[in-house]
Formats: sequence, C-alpha cells, structure tokens
Amino acid sequence: MNTKIWLSPPQMSGEEMKYIEEAFATNWIAPVGANVGEFENDLCKYTGSKHALALSSGTAAIHVALDVLGVTKDDIVLCQSLTFVASANPIVYLGANPVFIDSEPTTWNMCPEALETAIKHFVNLGKKPKAVIVVHLYGMPARLREIIYVCRKYGIPMVEDAAEALGSEYFGQKLGTLGDLGILSFNGNKIITTSGGGAVLSGREEYIKKARHLSTQARDEAAHYEHSEIGYNYRLSNVCAGIGRGQMEVVANRVSGRRSNFSLYKNFLVQIPGITFQEEPERFSSNRWLTVVLFDEGKSTLSAIEIKSHFDKMNIETRLIWKPMHLQPVFRKAYYFGGKCSEKLFATGLCLPSGSDLREAEIFRICTQIVDLHKSKRG
Repeated sequence: MNTKIWLSPPQMSGEEMKYIEEAFATNWIAPVGANVGEFENDLCKYTGSKHALALSSGTAAIHVALDVLGVTKDDIVLCQSLTFVASANPIVYLGANPVFIDSEPTTWNMCPEALETAIKHFVNLGKKPKAVIVVHLYGMPARLREIIYVCRKYGIPMVEDAAEALGSEYFGQKLGTLGDLGILSFNGNKIITTSGGGAVLSGREEYIKKARHLSTQARDEAAHYEHSEIGYNYRLSNVCAGIGRGQMEVVANRVSGRRSNFSLYKNFLVQIPGITFQEEPERFSSNRWLTVVLFDEGKSTLSAIEIKSHFDKMNIETRLIWKPMHLQPVFRKAYYFGGKCSEKLFATGLCLPSGSDLREAEIFRICTQIVDLHKSKRG
C-alpha cells in the first residue's frame, strides 16, 4: 500500500512544547493567560492589524464579528456563495437571513457587480443589508478595491473571512486587515494551527473590546457575576495559544512551502490540455493554502470527480471545490444573486494535496497519476 498523502496536514515547528510546558508550569490551563496575549501580539505583528482577539474557532470569530456589527433577527447579511458552510452558519445563529452572492472567474471570490445588484434590490425594498461577508477562497484575495467601494457607497460594513488566507496579501497588505473586521482560522488543516482556534482582527479598538466582552459570556464589570446581554464561551485556551505561538515562528516558511507546491504542480501539469489553475492578478499574493486545478469540460479528457475517485483508491486525499451555499439543501430558500460561475467552479475543480511539508517526490507521484490517466483516456 502506498503511503497516505493527506490534503493539508498540520506541521509542527518544534517550538510549541516550550509554550505548552510554560502554561502547565504556571497552571494557566484555562482560557486567558500569557500565551493568549502573546499570541494575539504575534498576530498583530505579522498581519499589521492594530488589534487581535484569539478565539476557539474561525466560526466563533465570524459569529462574534456579526454580533459586534449589530446583526440581529431578520437582518440581511450578504455572503459569498462559494465557501465553506462556516462562513454562512453564524448568520443564522443570530436569526438573520443569509443572501448569497456569486463568484467572478478571476479570483473565484465575490463578484462586485452581483454584490451591488443584491444591495440595490434590498435597499429598494427598504431593507438595507446589515453586513457583507467576503471570503478569500483557498488564500486568493478577492477583488477588494471594488468590493470595498461598493460597501462604502451604501454604508455597509464588510467582514473579511480570511480563514484560508493567513499570509496572503492584497497590494502589499495582509488579508484580514482590509475590512471592518477580519477573521482567521487555526483549524488543524490551515497554514498554521492551534489544534482548533480562530481570531478576530480589527483596526477599531471598540470592535475588539466588544468582541472580547461577548466572547467571555458578556460578563459586566461588577463584584458579582452580572450579565446584561447574551454572550458566548469562545476564548482560546492558554494551552492552544501556546501551540499558536510556536506556529507563528514559522508562518512565513509555511506560506513559502505552499506557494512552492503550487509552482511545482503547475510546472508538472501545464502539458495537459484543459487543466487550468487559480492565477494571481497583479499585486495579489495568495498563500496557496490549497492548490486547486480546474478540468475544462470542453477541452479536458479528465474530470474532477474522476480524479478524486482514482486518488481515493491510491491513498491520496483530495477534495472537490466547496459546493456553493445556494445549492446546499439547508439554504434552499435563501436569495441568490449572480450567474453560474460558482456552480461551474464546483463542477470542474479539485483541491490537490498541499501540505507545507509535502515532498517534491510526492507531488511527482500525484502528477504522474494525472498524466497517465490523461494518456489512457486519449488512447
């Protein structure tokens, strides 16, 4: 049996244990502690954000961010359709209504034109959307200049879901720092991990202060336990933050490794007709969290589902592109604005193994399988 190649396994730096042992030595096992504060400082230093709040997951971070913006029952929140369900679920947690926006074909992220069409629709109904959630899919920056322009034009705050995009840059600025609030994820398959965890970033101190209050059960300042609003138990543990501190020491290397994977895949597979990649526009820099290939239905002899099925048998983990939210049964009644871009990407795209420590020989093994399948189909 061939050795398993995982899609995006965690990779430790070797420095994590010293921070974990420090947490044990000082008995700071519960949430809050030196590691949490230092991890937040590390995030600010790396991203350039003025403020950061470490939480238990990226989903929790989106939930708190929307609550900070005042999203409540029956509000409209516009969300990119081509994303993981965690981008949309927190909208429903707050009793609001998700409205999904199609992608555009360059970045595969939110289409600014479809976004403005949706905003106009609801403004004309007297129901101005409360927030916009834009996602940087697989680490690729969205068309932020146009999207931010539309959001500011109508006075709607923007949440940057940069869960997949730590280390990516837009015109030299780290993603997660260009919106009113930014979201990061440190799940086990991300660029860096805290086992499970996330963060909220913002340039506005009052937003982070409110988020910190909400994420610690919204306890008021009083000698006793006083609560004037509903809060959450969302703070990151001091132990997990220790893992994050060790990971932050190597985050630049992890981004470099993922980008190297992308280049190798592209060099190996460029020979096959009908295979295309997610290309960077000028001054967009993706962390290449996952390398994704598209199999053009009109030009390729192969299909994404066929390759995935083959790799399943070969002990190689791959993943189809996210199924758009507007096609998900749970959101079947939600509004959707745009065309068929996200649907086409879902039908033709495949995520290849992209771990930071993936060896060139493993990439060669993967690409050889694709080349051989192409040759066998071509006859």
